[in-house]
Amino acid sequence: MVHLEYFTPSDFDQLIAWIDSPRLLMNWSGPMFNFPLTRDKLEWYLQDTNTLGVADVYVFKALDSTTGAVVGHISLGSISRKNSSARVSRVFVDPQFRGRGFAAAMLTEVLRFGFEQLQLHRIDLGVYDFNEAAIRAYTRAGMQREGCSRDILRYEGEYWSLVEMSMLRPEWEGLRTAAPVEAAA
Repeated sequence: MVHLEYFTPSDFDQLIAWIDSPRLLMNWSGPMFNFPLTRDKLEWYLQDTNTLGVADVYVFKALDSTTGAVVGHISLGSISRKNSSARVSRVFVDPQFRGRGFAAAMLTEVLRFGFEQLQLHRIDLGVYDFNEAAIRAYTRAGMQREGCSRDILRYEGEYWSLVEMSMLRPEWEGLRTAAPVEAAA
C-alpha cells in the first residue's frame, strides 16, 4: 500500500503546506518546532539523519505504492543501540488521503524498517489522546497501549494527555507469521 523513502529538502515545501496552523504543528511535533514551520527549521531537523547504521534518527516520506503520490511523513528516532529501541514520531497523513489506511500502513513500514533493518527489540510512540483516528490506526498496525501520561502538555489553556504505545520484536514476528506480507498493491 505504501513504501517509504528518505525525506529530503525537495520535500520541505509539501510538509510546510500541510502543517498550516500552530495547533496542527503542536499536534504533529509537540514542542519541537514553533509556528510557522520553515525550510531552515526542516534543514535542522534533517541534520545527521538517514545514514544506515550511524544515524539516531530516520525521517521518511510515505508514497502510495500504486500512484507514487506522497501521502505522508513519519520518523523513527531516539534510537538507543544499547537498549535496542527507538521511538516513532511526527506521523502525518496528507488530509486528502486520510481515512484510507495510510497511517497504519506507514507505521507498519517504519516498524518493518526498525525491526528488520535496524534489528531493534522495542519501538514505541506517543499520541495525544484526542487523536482517536491515529490511536485506531496504530492499534490496527499492532501497537499495544501501555498507558497514558495525563495532562503532559499545556496548549492554549488546555491540557493534552499522551497515550503511550509500543511493540516488541516477538510481537512483530508474531504478526508477520500470522499474516504473511501481502504483495505490493
